[in-house]
Amino acid sequence: MGGDMNDLSSAPRPEGERPKMQRKPDWIRVKAPVSKGYQETRKLMRELNLHTVCEEAACPNIGECWTKKHATVMILGDTCTRACRFCNIKTGMPMPVDPLEPEHTATAAAAMGLEHIVITSVDRDDLPDRGAGQFVKVINALRRETPNTTIEILTPDFKGRMKQSIAEICEAGPDVFNHNLETVPRLYPTIRPGARYYASLRLLEEVKVHNPLIFTKSGIMLGLGEGRLEVHQVMDDMRSADIDFITMGQYLQPTPKHAKVEEFVTPKQFAAYGSIARAKGFLQVASSPLTRSSYHAGDDFAEMRAAREAKLAKQGA
Repeated sequence: MGGDMNDLSSAPRPEGERPKMQRKPDWIRVKAPVSKGYQETRKLMRELNLHTVCEEAACPNIGECWTKKHATVMILGDTCTRACRFCNIKTGMPMPVDPLEPEHTATAAAAMGLEHIVITSVDRDDLPDRGAGQFVKVINALRRETPNTTIEILTPDFKGRMKQSIAEICEAGPDVFNHNLETVPRLYPTIRPGARYYASLRLLEEVKVHNPLIFTKSGIMLGLGEGRLEVHQVMDDMRSADIDFITMGQYLQPTPKHAKVEEFVTPKQFAAYGSIARAKGFLQVASSPLTRSSYHAGDDFAEMRAAREAKLAKQGA
């Protein structure tokens, strides 16, 4: 998900006039990161040659999260083989996979004292295993170096090799398996053209087939032109796939070449969507303008685990 938003108006402009910045509502404005904790996290990532989705996707929460020593590590490099219209990560031919990345990730987790870590990646359609093996190596390194850290992964769809990739990663045993649907099915051809909505749903179903104890998680962006009933249908589809946790946040346009914001969804509307999601049976729901896949992920994981335990205890009673 993106950061600063620029809107290209359809009206003609005098030659040389720059596009005007699309004005953000007050409820999604955040302060520039300047804290000591932010600087320390940034320095550590540079020293270990690690990439973060916080930086690459221009996340608006980077100041808050890095101040608290929370960071989402992005493995498999910083270059994606796809070009989704909502994403700020650069596209092109990626560099070879860094063999030191798993150990560096574990070193960072230990140095930051992380109780919960989120690992994501770019799409690597150029690799025979689509990058699944690197996820396994990172999980194994974290289990060795920081055995008490719970692990959440946010993966691509492993197009063309989904079942084998899921089997390998589930064997490594992450605590949370996240894969974002991103938007409603109708908008896939324009917003997420390299992916398929129902393939993403099947991926998350496949995780539960391999290990029902792994929590599954998925998220969508709002403000891309989706309808209210379409969002409700996505919730139903997620519940049919036994997804435990849904996240919903405001889409923000990273640059003028990306898809524009069709609507700034109000905090009240997000709260209403959240209430509906809870009524549909999700174990955990995060729904607000600034919600992102890994925002407050550690606290949310603890709450989700407690919700499952309470549900099982109730069923046992």
